[in-house]
Amino acid sequence: MVKFLRRTGDRYSKLGKGRKKKQKWRRPTGRDNKMREKRKGYPAVVKIGYKQDKKSSGMFENSKKPVMIMNVKDLEKIKKNEIGIIGNIGKKKKIEIANIAKEKKIEFKNLNVKKFLKKIKKSEDKKKEKIKSTKKEEKSKEKKKEKAKSEKKKVEKAVEKKKEKESKSESKPKIEKHKEDTLEGTSKK
Repeated sequence: MVKFLRRTGDRYSKLGKGRKKKQKWRRPTGRDNKMREKRKGYPAVVKIGYKQDKKSSGMFENSKKPVMIMNVKDLEKIKKNEIGIIGNIGKKKKIEIANIAKEKKIEFKNLNVKKFLKKIKKSEDKKKEKIKSTKKEEKSKEKKKEKAKSEKKKVEKAVEKKKEKESKSESKPKIEKHKEDTLEGTSKK
């Protein structure tokens, strides 16, 4: 099957180079357009004769008829010669559908079931690890806070003891100093 693209679609990004959504057919209308003139070596132009036969029209390459799947019930409708196409659905439903499809061995055109489930499992594991790490961090922070509090209390107690010793020693040394002064005075004489 020929894929019909506009004239310079392979040249510019805005016209579809490497961007599938932008790859569209536009009829060549220019005066000197080589594609319009159907020159040799230029891309094919849409015309009668390229249509598929009725048996294979609407089917995929492996001759399987497509069936839209929007919920779990739609999976039951799929027969042997059909292939599923998952619609625009949420993550939770998609996981359910993928699990059931894996059990029943149902194929999808736009979803690789094994890869999808593996990716989901990996992301869930990461979330669990992140939660564990945050809990560990919180515990370590609490321990650090407790250590800091206990150190503060120790420092405060030490400061209080020093103050008590200083207050006690301040009253005694004055008397001792006075005695020493008198003793020294007598020894000098």
